[in-house]
Amino acid sequence: MKTLKKILITVFSVASLFAAGHVAAQAGATEAPDVLVKRISSDVLASAKADKRVQNGDIKQIRALVESRIMPYVDFNRTTALTVGPHWRKATPQQKEQLMREYRELLIHTYSGAIAQIKDQQLQFRPFRADTSATDVVVFSKVIQTGGREPIELNYRLQKQASGWKIYDINVLGAWLIQTYKGTFNTEINKSGIDGLIKVLKSKNQTLSRSKAPRK
Repeated sequence: MKTLKKILITVFSVASLFAAGHVAAQAGATEAPDVLVKRISSDVLASAKADKRVQNGDIKQIRALVESRIMPYVDFNRTTALTVGPHWRKATPQQKEQLMREYRELLIHTYSGAIAQIKDQQLQFRPFRADTSATDVVVFSKVIQTGGREPIELNYRLQKQASGWKIYDINVLGAWLIQTYKGTFNTEINKSGIDGLIKVLKSKNQTLSRSKAPRK
């Protein structure tokens, strides 16, 4: 399960990273979803392999990478709403803000522990097929690994918005990111309400922060 989580979050990070800057954002607004994913994935693989601090597991550097080049281009509002499910409609604006903040922080912690795993992987994409009028699509690909290891199948789910295509979910080895967390979130909400889930997420993030703090 731990290995699956690392794979899941690593490829989500790879898929979600965009080239920084206004020019890249403008390009993303006009690119087809498969072209977009191919471009950003190539950019990320190159950046991760070239940055020695990322390769060495520098949490501060990895977190800066996540904050500046992943999160601004993910529809995290949609990701959170779909993960929380029907309970999202019952949440107050303040609760929604807290849920997004803590869920976002949880994924950042997980990203930070996984991005350094990017080494010699290569990406291979299946032919993209979707109606030109489609606003919600899936891009299929797989990660080619070295050492004779089996390729990892993965799918990206994107939605077309006014600013361009946005990634909001990914499937690795048959497990969708949203579905993976949805069951846990729903169980916690049924047990102790939305505030209970927020409390659990906050506690988990605090534990992760302490575990990753540099030793003096």
